[in-house]
Amino acid sequence: MALIDISMPIYEGMHVWPGDPSLSIVLAKALAAGDACNLTSMSLSVHTGTHVDAPLHFIEGGSMVDAFPLDSLVGPCRVVDVGECDRIGRAEVERVDVRCGERILFRTRNSSRLGEPAFLTDYVGVGLDAAALLGVIGPSVTGIDYLSIGPHDDENAAVHRHLLGAGIIVIEGLDLSQVDPGEYELICAPLLLRGREGAPARVFLRRLRRQEITA
Repeated sequence: MALIDISMPIYEGMHVWPGDPSLSIVLAKALAAGDACNLTSMSLSVHTGTHVDAPLHFIEGGSMVDAFPLDSLVGPCRVVDVGECDRIGRAEVERVDVRCGERILFRTRNSSRLGEPAFLTDYVGVGLDAAALLGVIGPSVTGIDYLSIGPHDDENAAVHRHLLGAGIIVIEGLDLSQVDPGEYELICAPLLLRGREGAPARVFLRRLRRQEITA
């Protein structure tokens, strides 16, 4: 079973959302220093790198990441390429024919820019009109290839509120640079953080064979 890892590596100096706590990784014990073992200490926001947003992230009283059903983030999904658009709008959502209940990952031109040294403020996000439409259609999961599904200028996190308020699980920080559009099995495993609004995740895709798609 060939798996494609679409997670971002975690390392000091990686991009985090502006204003979020920076990532710190420290070797707290070292064999070379005479300690009994090597032991690393890490401090980070739960929205660092590849991560999952729960409704509580922007909705007071919303559900938490440990309340997700076990099968919600595992199963058939579709990767769609929206081309060179500056923002995913209603037209892009309609063109790729998003369906109720499906898991859908948006591949944008962000994927070709993940290695750029500076944080991208002009990354491609989901526009408010598209978020409103997605909230009506009701995919179960949606994901994107940068640190936020809402654009950098998304006032009051309106895109997140539309999606999370509709019960759509959001995966952010995906690396889709080596992924072709098509049908896959999604395997997303967020850390089981009790009572939190999000969690870092390791995410894989497995390309579905034709007989699995039609089964």
